Amino acid sequence: MIPQYHQARGGPRQDRAQDRIDALERAFGPLDDPANPLGGAALLAADAVGEVPAEAERVLDDHGLNAEFVPTALGGRLERMDVLGRVLRPVFRRDASLGFGYGLNCFFAATPVWTGGTAGQRAQVARLLLEGERVAVARHEVAHGNDFVRDEFTVRPHPDGGLVVDGSKSAIANASRASGLVVFARSRDADAGARSHTVLLLDRRDLPADRVLDLDRRITDGMRSAEFGGLRLTDVRVPDSAVVGAPGGGYELSLRSSLIIRGLIPSIVLAGADTALRTVARFAARHRADGRSSLDVQHVRSVLTGAFLDLLISDSLALVATRALHLIPRETSAYAAGAAYLAPRLIAEAMDEMSAVLGEESFARDGAYGMFQKQLRDLPVTSMGHAGSAGRQVSILPQLPHFARSSWFRGPAAPAALFALDGELPPLELSRATLLGDGDPLAATLVAGADRAGGTPGDADIQARSALFVAELHELRAAFLDVRPGDRRALASPHHLGLGDRYTLVTAAAAVLGVWQGQSALGGFLADPAWVSAALHRLARRLGLPVGERPAAAEERVFTEVLDRLHGRRSYDLHASPLA
Repeated sequence: MIPQYHQARGGPRQDRAQDRIDALERAFGPLDDPANPLGGAALLAADAVGEVPAEAERVLDDHGLNAEFVPTALGGRLERMDVLGRVLRPVFRRDASLGFGYGLNCFFAATPVWTGGTAGQRAQVARLLLEGERVAVARHEVAHGNDFVRDEFTVRPHPDGGLVVDGSKSAIANASRASGLVVFARSRDADAGARSHTVLLLDRRDLPADRVLDLDRRITDGMRSAEFGGLRLTDVRVPDSAVVGAPGGGYELSLRSSLIIRGLIPSIVLAGADTALRTVARFAARHRADGRSSLDVQHVRSVLTGAFLDLLISDSLALVATRALHLIPRETSAYAAGAAYLAPRLIAEAMDEMSAVLGEESFARDGAYGMFQKQLRDLPVTSMGHAGSAGRQVSILPQLPHFARSSWFRGPAAPAALFALDGELPPLELSRATLLGDGDPLAATLVAGADRAGGTPGDADIQARSALFVAELHELRAAFLDVRPGDRRALASPHHLGLGDRYTLVTAAAAVLGVWQGQSALGGFLADPAWVSAALHRLARRLGLPVGERPAAAEERVFTEVLDRLHGRRSYDLHASPLA
């Protein structure tokens, strides 16, 4: 019987997601307290020797973090993807090695089974996770993926029935600690194309010990405490029932799984950037002997403001990508890929700008500002994914000619619930997400927002800035109408890759606009037109659009919020959650 984990182990039932998030934050304690055994100093010391503090893993054990990755129908807590993204943030604000190595990698491994596995396979993985075991994934090699993960397993029929798995992977997260293994194995020659790989679900405890060998651990500069180890299987015989989905269906299953996984990428990268921004803001706010501080310099204020805006933009993308799986699953593909592509790029640029503010302290690996360097090193690893940025671009581009012909400037706008920070959602049905979207309702939201009458000066400013993105969408439509259906060579050109990049910035503007419109009647910072005006200006500047003068008053309002959240100990995202 599968254990039921609708409540955290050892604690009372917690029905509200915010309660779980707040409880996890409190359990870790203040990051900036040197006496906290799970504070920044302890995490930096553990990172220096490539270890995760055992006490940090016990916190996640007590929370029952693995249950967050298991659908409620199988005994876990996973019922909303936007909530899962938020639950991960207290962990990734502290240590990406802990967040990825302990749990998120298990979700990455389980997703192909949730998506394409049999009832028995789903129950098997759920049981492993809910009993506190690890599940690891050995993905297949892709032509333009990350060299870090290149090598693979093979699978072939056995003459007496069943299958034989052979080969090795040199970089599998949690390879030696995992009981469950989800293996993408080459089942046919390379010329079999999309049907060349099969997915297998294996229980390492059932495999012959003399045919399973752990290979050396790989040490990475980022996420130093995460275990990336190798695994070799030598002619291991497994039953036909180990196949997940259809034989040869590994590539499609990988793509379908990515629709679910990609929406979480902005949440984990912005959580690390939250800590980085807090570190730099604290550095800049300190007073020198003459009573002045770095905040007296306008450039420093602008860097902090811009970084906060990038986090708000990234969270808007996270919100849309995760809630779309519930509300518009047939249109989620481009949004998930775009969010996973753009958010790490925005945050990487913000990190570069903030490092200049820190100066030589940006190189510190311990002390009061050492967490910035750790987050800077972890970011490229947390955002890498299976095929990295190129894979996400390739997922977006084939959809844009279709949008140009049948959706842009003619399709319906996205439902208002897509931009809500809370509220009920339809049940999560992972099988409903499709690889190619039917339309682009987010673009229609942008067009509708630009047509909105400017009742106040702030609204009028937003209307004018939104119109710049609508004009950009017109240009994108004209460019993609020129692409013949099925012309993949044209889409692979540098020119069209650049256009795909521009499209993601347009969708980011639409997401920001949608969030603001949804909050405008509720009051608070997100109802203020200042942040959305400043965010649209920042996005338009990246596109090279004629932005005019910077919205100085709006940016000053955003900067004030940066300091308010620093001193009030609230998160730098849409939710402004309380911090320990």
